[in-house]
Amino acid sequence: MFDLSAIQESLQQFQFDGWLLYDFRGSNVLARRVLELGETPIGSRRFFYCIPADGNPRKLVHRIESGALDHLPGEKTIYLTWEELEAGVQHLVEGMRRVAMEYSPRNGNPYISKVDAGTVELVRSFGAEPLPSGDLIQQFEATWDDEQWAMHLEAANYTDSAYDRAWKFIAERIRRDGTVTEREVQDEIMRHFAEHGMTTYHPPIVGVGPHSGDPHYETGDAPMRAGDFVLIDLWAKLDKPRAVYSDLTRVGFIGSSVPEKYETIFQIVAQARDAAIACVRTAFSTGEPLQGWQVDQACRDVITSAGYGTAFVHRTGHSIGQETHGNGANMDNLETHEQRLVLPRTCFSVEPGIYLPEFGVRSEINVFVDKARQVHVTGGELQRNVVPILA
Repeated sequence: MFDLSAIQESLQQFQFDGWLLYDFRGSNVLARRVLELGETPIGSRRFFYCIPADGNPRKLVHRIESGALDHLPGEKTIYLTWEELEAGVQHLVEGMRRVAMEYSPRNGNPYISKVDAGTVELVRSFGAEPLPSGDLIQQFEATWDDEQWAMHLEAANYTDSAYDRAWKFIAERIRRDGTVTEREVQDEIMRHFAEHGMTTYHPPIVGVGPHSGDPHYETGDAPMRAGDFVLIDLWAKLDKPRAVYSDLTRVGFIGSSVPEKYETIFQIVAQARDAAIACVRTAFSTGEPLQGWQVDQACRDVITSAGYGTAFVHRTGHSIGQETHGNGANMDNLETHEQRLVLPRTCFSVEPGIYLPEFGVRSEINVFVDKARQVHVTGGELQRNVVPILA
């Protein structure tokens, strides 16, 4: 529900004079969600909606789509010509200096960079300085309510139990036939999801041997046999409106005991994972602000210190929401310098990995910070060792 008073309270908290929300033909999905246009047909003309830190919002809409923002409060200006559009934008930001927009300087954070450079130039020409709206977007797009938190916990039960089923399936097929393919394991997990009312945008990753060393491997028909190392990365949510994802990764070895070379790498990854969790818990227990890059660095330092820094080739974690990769802060100081805050009522993954030519190890869990600032780790018990699948 669009909550003007809450938005204005946040504008004041982050010291913005206003928030200028802009869209053209669906180019700004973040603005559309904040303005509750997610399910509304996309128009063909530009609109602007300006929310001041104090006072009434203002709208700028095209004549042939003049009702585009009628569900929202505020006065409406209708434009037709390009001159009227530019004059209308000038009126929207009049008297404002610090204006939040879905903009990232130097495109340093492409996840929030939804406004084109020309529009930023136009706003700046009227004396207003566009600034990133990343933390605002989090508060009104990436946070969960109690119902979503409950749906995540239910989903996490099923993603957790999917591993018991997958390991058992692999063990049974290896004992019976001596082999099983990656895709057959993937299909078994998808059956598990369907039986429990779960949905996902993409089937899980099942990678054997060298395939486990490819973070975004597309599962194929490679055979798995006794003595092979296996990585499974799966994600799903309840098949219900507004449901949010659970996203986990675990590793196993097809044998009754795990060779030392696999366990040694796993323990480094697990220590890095735990360092990231500890970083979050410490910050919220002491009340210190926490940015996403700091979580990544706490995790990355462990792997770098162990001599495998160049083998950790992705960020530590991503925001989780109604999409697997949500619109909140990522845990990232590698691909971006993530300066968005880790906020209450947001969820994200922690999933460090070490990827070697012959195999790769990743351990992924989800972290949710509730409205009371308590930190929860979801997805069952933390994996402490490589699973001996035939034990």
